[in-house]
Amino acid sequence: MSGPLIIEFGLGTSLRRADYTDAAAKAVRHALWRNSINLAELFGFPKEAMQIAVRVAVQRPDQVDVDTLRAIFPYGQAQIEVVQGGLDVPRPEGAGNPTVMAHAALSVSFDMERADG
Repeated sequence: MSGPLIIEFGLGTSLRRADYTDAAAKAVRHALWRNSINLAELFGFPKEAMQIAVRVAVQRPDQVDVDTLRAIFPYGQAQIEVVQGGLDVPRPEGAGNPTVMAHAALSVSFDMERADG
């Protein structure tokens, strides 16, 4: 596999529900749909051949449903890793759920060796 051809970043929030999956999904969508670069077509690959490495950071990684994140991708092979990071911002009044901030990084590559062989 070659190195990534493109890397995108995203931010997502859950303002009041402290929903880590929702914040992570918004971050992934933000990164995924920021642009329209047709890498598969550019390199002559089917879209299903895209290898998508997804890294999402939240304060409570165990609260993220990875299958929900995987379902966001319309094609390609998404490998998803959820790690410690992001932010939990306390409510200004000091009560209730924090605002959850998730950060996502997506990189896309293809198996260039397979294409040459």
